[in-house]
Amino acid sequence: MFKNSKVRVRFAPSPTGFLHIGSLRTVLLDYLFSKKEKGDFILRIEDTDQERFTEGAIESLLKTLKTFKIKFDEGPFYQSKRLDIYNKHAEQLLKEEKAYYCFCTKERLEKMREEQIANKQAPMYDQHCRNLDKKTIEENLKNKAPYTIRMKVPAGETIKFHDLLHGEIEFKTDLIDDQILIKSDGFPTYHFAVVIDDHLMKISHAMRGEEWISSTPKHLLLYKYLNWKPPIFIHLSLMLNKNGGKLSKRKGDVAVESFLENGYLPEALINFIGLTILSVKDKEKEILSLNDLIKMFNWNKVHKNPAILDIDKLDWINSQYIKQIPIKELTKLCLPYLPKDSDLNEKTIEKIIKLEQPRMNKLSDIGESSDFFFKELDYNKDLLTWPPALRGQRPGEKDAPKEKTLESLNKTYSILCDVKDGSFGAEKLKQILMPEAEKFINSEGKIDRGQLLWPMRVALSGKEKSPGPFEIAEILGKTETLKRIQKAINRLK
Repeated sequence: MFKNSKVRVRFAPSPTGFLHIGSLRTVLLDYLFSKKEKGDFILRIEDTDQERFTEGAIESLLKTLKTFKIKFDEGPFYQSKRLDIYNKHAEQLLKEEKAYYCFCTKERLEKMREEQIANKQAPMYDQHCRNLDKKTIEENLKNKAPYTIRMKVPAGETIKFHDLLHGEIEFKTDLIDDQILIKSDGFPTYHFAVVIDDHLMKISHAMRGEEWISSTPKHLLLYKYLNWKPPIFIHLSLMLNKNGGKLSKRKGDVAVESFLENGYLPEALINFIGLTILSVKDKEKEILSLNDLIKMFNWNKVHKNPAILDIDKLDWINSQYIKQIPIKELTKLCLPYLPKDSDLNEKTIEKIIKLEQPRMNKLSDIGESSDFFFKELDYNKDLLTWPPALRGQRPGEKDAPKEKTLESLNKTYSILCDVKDGSFGAEKLKQILMPEAEKFINSEGKIDRGQLLWPMRVALSGKEKSPGPFEIAEILGKTETLKRIQKAINRLK
């Protein structure tokens, strides 16, 4: 599709905080396209906003990107080290009268904005300094008056451009502000630096979120003023929450680092984000590696509608990857989420991980789902009663569930006492206890294994939902298993 010139794309984040999940989506789009076309992927750090610069953000960004094994062909390049380049082009635009000095104070601009809003006008610079005479400009510069450099936007024109995803788009110049190019601190604005850098770095395709569509006319004017050919523009749809609203700006909700800390695997996140970019017709083939996504990349498959941050879908994808991880490797990944002061040996912990593996959506789940192996149990004794729906609800049978539960636990305790320590495995326990469970009959005259197995499982785990009682008993061992069942009996008494 793009064989006439080499594809060159860039990811250009601002070091103002954490890596947003939406930014990861832009990174991946850049990466998939560049690799599919055997092009170049460039990293550029847009660190010209000194007021919002966050210490350590660049290091965190680079570390996070490395986690996803996304490699850059060039960079990182830092805009803060390219100020001479921007100033050179600003001077050119001033000389050609395509830009001008603006000496307006913050106070004047704020007052102007307030008046425009009060008059129900769109807030725009009123071009107060656009036609200052040469003498006034020279005097202000001589007196070192603070200034910015603004671009002259022509009146009464229409700017049209083609977006690869959205098609033809046009804007009226009368609705475009005289954009600041160089700020009062000497640093360029995003709008100025992005045009210069994209041109000098020979970027063929400029990809960013669709919230930047309205800024594209400003950039196109600069390309025209500088007599440069603009790149192909691609504005990726936004990522929304499951209800269709904007994503929260709280770090824990949208920071890629937070997803990783909560136990989402890098491969799963890439897979999930890839599905928010590319449409996959066969729902059974949604587990895709980075290489799979590169191979299937095609602009016809790129979603035009907003993407949804569907945590349920992410959990499912992550669980599929967790199921495929060898136990020893998964154990290492889970250790940060387990108690640090545990006296359980490595083999026992591996058994716990193996038992929980099919039920885990993310690594951090292991902390809550397996905590009963590591601590003294504390749970509501009513949880022991089977079936849950009938706890204390049958008239005249308030004590019946308790008596039946005691009968069940005593039966289990008695049977397990006779099992030899060396035979205390899940399969052996199942062989011994299942025939006994078959003897329990409910009020409808049907076999009700839950009357024996439910109280046993709750006594061992303290949870309404957990792995089966035989597997739990094997890991706990005979002594601890009997101890917990006896404790449950005592609580009911």
